[in-house]
Amino acid sequence: MRRSFTDSTFLRFYLALLAALVITFGLALLGFLVVDKVRQEQYRESLVSGPLALLSDLVSRQPLENRDDWLASMASTLGMPLGLFELDDLSLNYFERARLADARPVIESDSDGWRSLYQLPHSDWVLAARINSLNEMQLRGITEVLRSWLSGESAQVQRQRLKRVQHQFHVPVTLSDMAPADVDPIQSTRLAAGEVVVRLDPSLSTLHIHARVGSDRWLHIGPLPSFESVPLSLAFALLITVLVTLAGAIYLIVWSIEGRVARLERAATRIAGGHLNSRVRVDGSDFLGRLGMALNGMAVQVQSLLRSQQEMIRAVSHELRTPVARIRFAVQMLEDLSRDDSSRRQLEGIDGDIAELDRLIDEILTYAKLDSENAQGMSLNTESVECRSVAWRVVDTLSPLHPHLTLEVADGPELEVEAEPRYLQRAVQNLVANACRHAERQVMLTVHREPRAVRIDVEDDGPGVPEKERLAIFKPFARLDDSRTRRSGGYGLGLSIVQKIMAWHGGNVVVDRSERLDGARFSLLLPLHGLESISPLTDDH
Repeated sequence: MRRSFTDSTFLRFYLALLAALVITFGLALLGFLVVDKVRQEQYRESLVSGPLALLSDLVSRQPLENRDDWLASMASTLGMPLGLFELDDLSLNYFERARLADARPVIESDSDGWRSLYQLPHSDWVLAARINSLNEMQLRGITEVLRSWLSGESAQVQRQRLKRVQHQFHVPVTLSDMAPADVDPIQSTRLAAGEVVVRLDPSLSTLHIHARVGSDRWLHIGPLPSFESVPLSLAFALLITVLVTLAGAIYLIVWSIEGRVARLERAATRIAGGHLNSRVRVDGSDFLGRLGMALNGMAVQVQSLLRSQQEMIRAVSHELRTPVARIRFAVQMLEDLSRDDSSRRQLEGIDGDIAELDRLIDEILTYAKLDSENAQGMSLNTESVECRSVAWRVVDTLSPLHPHLTLEVADGPELEVEAEPRYLQRAVQNLVANACRHAERQVMLTVHREPRAVRIDVEDDGPGVPEKERLAIFKPFARLDDSRTRRSGGYGLGLSIVQKIMAWHGGNVVVDRSERLDGARFSLLLPLHGLESISPLTDDH
């Protein structure tokens, strides 16, 4: 069945990834264009900064009234428009003025191409030249200007002048006493005749310019690099940036989906653990939102059914107390009236059965209360409880009821846990009472520390619990067909109550074979809940 965009998690996820791809591609393209533009500007600056510095130095030496004629002559020689402007007449921002003051060119774009500006040294005049790219005519003209500037001077003056403009040329500019050896015979003849030679190297990627200065010196400019495409390293860096950006965008999208799924998982885990009051926060009406609503509805339904069942159990248990009390009253009246020993023995047996029925009702009510409070999410009022003290109280309570058995607590350090004292004692007492019903001569309690829990072991020397039945004995009203059950009977709720108490504390109860007494060993595992250390205390017994 088709669903709208707001109701489909798949479509939303797919379109979010598609949007991330488009945005990332757009950012990558924009980044490439910006980088390419910056590289072009840097390349133009490297080409024009040297010639502009030379022309600025030469025009600054001209008298003010001759500058226009000189610029017109240079413009004709170089094949590029030249002009002088006052700095205040130009519309320049702060950064452009700072570049001019730092003896760096400013390149402006307009409708006709590119205009380059360069400030004359120690002056408020700015030289403007329209240099889009340096062609062969312009290269020859600039070389002629440089050669004429150096000609007729001594070697020392030539070196000083060359040094003055050399740092402005982003390509090597040198004077040599030897003629260039890498020119062909025709170029060598032209050099000897005083011409400017432009040579393209074999790789077709750089230019070299040669000219004769005077009778015994040669000017060499180059290599002049051509504008190259994006280098492989830069393209690789852009690709990595795109991939990282895309990975981050996809991660954020998946992270939002994973967060919603994680909330569903946590709620389902809590509900499975018996906390039926847990609910999922519903965001939207898509698939995950509908799944959250279904999970919440399931929890409400299960909680309602369980509450109805528990209310029925409590009602039945309470209703049973009234007829049981009347029967007990009638039995006591019959005991008072009866003089026959046989009848009195029968009545005493009936009274014992009634007492057992009373205890069963108490167990059912306790089990129902634990189930109800756990399902409704009620929290325990816990406090620090010393486990060995609890064990000794249980032993002191049950020892008089089983004079034929030896009940003892093994020596060891006293350990504390966060627990509800009454319920913890009830759990230990149920295990010890269960052990007393099956033990031959001895029941042993041991309290010791686990890595993240405190463990209370209750061991007996009875027949033990068969391995295949160790999970079933914790079910309510479980009656196992073995010697352990046949010998003692029981209601089948004591161990279920222990399991409920441990689950409510976030712990567990397990059964195993006792290596010490060769019977059953029931173990309570109580989590420490962040207690950093368990201090050994003095044993009072």
